[in-house]
Parts: sequence; structure tokens; C-alpha cells
Amino acid sequence: MVAKTYTVAFEGVEARIVEVQCAVSPGVPAFTLVGLPDKAVSEAKERVRAALTAMSIALPSKKITINLAPADLPKEGSHFDLPIALSILSAIEILPRDELEVTVSIGELSLDGRLMPVLGALPAAMAAAEEDCTLLCPRACGAEAAWVGATEVLAASSLDEVVRHYTGQSPLSPAEAGEVQTPHNHKDLRDVKGQERAKRAMEIAAAGRHHMLMVGTPGSGKSMLAARMPGILPPLSPSEALETSMIHSLSGLLDEGGISRERPFREPHHTASMAAIVGGGRGAKPGEISLAHNGVLFLDEFPEFPRQVLETLRQPIETGEVMVARANAHIRYPCRFLLMAAANPCRCGYLSDPARACGKAPLCGEDYLGRISGPLMDRFDLRVDVPPVAYTDLDLPATGESSITIAERVVKARAVQEARFAAHSGIRVNADAEGQLLEDIATPDEQGRTLIAKVAERFGLSARGYHRVLRVARTIADLDGSAQVRQPHVAEAVSYRLGHGAK
Repeated sequence: MVAKTYTVAFEGVEARIVEVQCAVSPGVPAFTLVGLPDKAVSEAKERVRAALTAMSIALPSKKITINLAPADLPKEGSHFDLPIALSILSAIEILPRDELEVTVSIGELSLDGRLMPVLGALPAAMAAAEEDCTLLCPRACGAEAAWVGATEVLAASSLDEVVRHYTGQSPLSPAEAGEVQTPHNHKDLRDVKGQERAKRAMEIAAAGRHHMLMVGTPGSGKSMLAARMPGILPPLSPSEALETSMIHSLSGLLDEGGISRERPFREPHHTASMAAIVGGGRGAKPGEISLAHNGVLFLDEFPEFPRQVLETLRQPIETGEVMVARANAHIRYPCRFLLMAAANPCRCGYLSDPARACGKAPLCGEDYLGRISGPLMDRFDLRVDVPPVAYTDLDLPATGESSITIAERVVKARAVQEARFAAHSGIRVNADAEGQLLEDIATPDEQGRTLIAKVAERFGLSARGYHRVLRVARTIADLDGSAQVRQPHVAEAVSYRLGHGAK
């Protein structure tokens, strides 16, 4: 008779159920593991053997065969150790088979039988809940997995505790969800002297999740502004927090099982590879665009990123997801993020300063920003010049509104959008609206239509550019508390569109 239990194999943020079968039969003593395991899974044989020996449990002198079904699904990771050990203990009648057949387990075994934490506890708990099974995991993963709430989660610190639980000697208590992590003390926009237009653009970007490009000389405050974006963004909703945490769980970024309501802020260096930004590498892991899901992706020194890396952003920006296609994996990850980019006007950075610009001006600026292709530039809703601040102004008192005041308006605008799109699945903010829906919610008044028609004709706006102006105008109207998009809203939206590389 074959004993079995269950575990999971990860495909992107999804966890697929894997049946772990164990057969003990007469024959030459051997321990065979089949089912397309990778190196880490194949090495589980030695870890399991050592862990059982540490508990004074000897494997029978028979042929032991472990099959991981479905056999054509690649199995990767050390979390297969625990289910393999449980299937063996069930096959040699140490543990009850009926209970293990309704258990999904994950965990890495140390040589002395301790259970080590593994990645992916949150999506594993989701898969267990869908199958109406209990999840068994290492104690360090229990608080994270318990966030699902739809299934019982048992967390043990060793294989010995697991055996005692299933034999009734010392039952395990269900794990409790970790605490919601409180947001960090964000930097305040009042710390940035001047740059009121850029601050206004950031408010619009945060309210409607519009992509934003800042161009300015070195030291003008671009990075300071970007670092303060998290302080004006609303907290993650419960559903968004779960989506984001599932990706971070696969990447090992959840701290002590706590789920954060703070939106991610990722700022990779411009030397990052395509696999680091988009996803890929060993196991087709999520990249920075997916780790920034429901948050902000800040790319400083934007033109310095490799051209090939920048071009891969075009499709994810539009679709909100990325397909990481490799020879041995096709994984889909969500990636709805707010893209903030910062660039110098030219390589030396002082194109706008006649006293310091190089002799190649203005061609140096055209060549430098020309690294950003037209189609990619077309995807920025807001393009802002960030001029240098005079050193005499740095001693003046802070001016402008605080991040808290701006955040309150952003939250109100987001609430308006949430109510507007409640009946439309997959649409949360104005930046997601398109087609007839966009026409219905963002049609300007007569003066606004006249203005945008003149702008489209005069500057040759593309169809994408036209629709992006409408989306931004709708967000400005939301911030203004207006149900109708009016001419001033359109005019402000157009002013942000007609920046660098307008079209």
C-alpha cells in the first residue's frame, strides 16, 4: 500500500499541489526519489535519513521509493524535506495515514531534525485552503502562513514535535497571524525647498498612479522628492496587502511573519540586469517590477540603465503583469506599479546652465535623453523639469504643505476612484481606465474638449498620449472634488504632458 501526503510546487505566485507518495517494498535496500526533482530536492534523501536517525528511527532494510506527482512538474526547493519524511513515517506506520492525507506540509530539515524556515509559506497556505487541508510548516513560518485565515496552520520547531502531534502525545496549537507592521516614519515633503511644481506632480501621480519623469541638474532634489513619495501614498488595502505579501513571501522579504500595509518602494541601481528588473534567473524569480507591485519603482539615472532593460518595461507598464519566459519555465507575475524616473538633462548634467554646459550643447542633451525611446517616453503621464535651487534659498524656512496634508487629499481622491470602479474588476485607479470607460468618466466640458483638440493637432499627440491626458485630467478633477473634467483640469494635465519628448 502506498502512503501519501501533500506539499506544493511554486509557479510564480501560485502554489500547485504536489502529492508525495511513498512505497516500501521488498528488494535490495535503496532510497529512490523520482518526479523531476532538482538538486535541492534530490539531496533531501540525506537530510531526511539523518533527521530520522537523530530521532532513533531507522529506515527499513527495504526498497523505499518516493514519487512526487505530477511527475512532469519541476520540483525545486528544500521545502520538500518535511513531506518526504512524513510520507516515509506514514508508510512504516509510525504516523496515521488518514491525517497526513489531509495535510499540506512544507519545511526544510536540518541533520538533527530541526525544521528550518522556507520561502513561500503564504502562497502554500492559500493552496492548502483551496484544498480544505491543514498546513504544517516550520515555526518560523507559522505567523506568515496564518494570515490566510481560511485554513488551520500548524507550526512546529522540529520533526520530533510533528511526530508527537500526530501520535497524540503533545498536540500542536494553531499558529497565530503575525502583527501588522506599522509604517515607518516617512520623510516629509516640506524638507524639500522649492520645487512646488514637482510636488504638485507627485500628488497627482500618487492619486491616480500615473508614471512620472523628473529631469533636472544634479543636486536639484530629484532623489529627495522620490524618497518622499511613500509618505503621500495611501496604505495598502487588505486585498492589496495580501497580493503584495505573496510576492514578498516567495522572495523571503517578510519580516517575522508580519504583513505590512505600507506600499513597496523599490529603487534598483542602474547597473541592475534584466533578470533583476523584470524577473528570471534561477527558478524564474520575481524581479523589481513585481516586488514593487502596488507600490513605487524608482529608477534614478534613468538613461544610464541598459537600453534593453528599459525597453522591457514597456509592456508591463501597459498590462500590469509580466510573463517571464525561459526554456524551462513560463511564469506570470503581477506588476502594477507607479514608475518614477529621474534623469539629468545631459551627461554632464548642466545643459540648462550656460556657464557650466559643455561645448556640445544642445546636442549632448538630445543624445543623452535620446537613450529613452519614444514609445517608452510616451508612457510617462507626467514630465517635470526640476530646476536647481539657489543656495540662498536653502537657508529660508520650509514652505509648502506637509506630506500628511497632501496624503489626506490623495486618500480622498483614491476613495472617489474606488467607488467609481467598484463594478469594474481589475480597475482600481484612473490610470487603469481605458476604452469606453475612460470616455465615460473623463470626457471634458466643451472648453476642455476644444483645448485638448488644439493641443493634439498642434503637438501631434499619439492616441496613447491623448488618453493619458484624459486620465491625468480626471485625477486632477478628483483632487479638486469636481465630478466634471473642466478646462483648467485639462490645461494642467497638458502642461505636464508637454515636457521632454512630448508626443
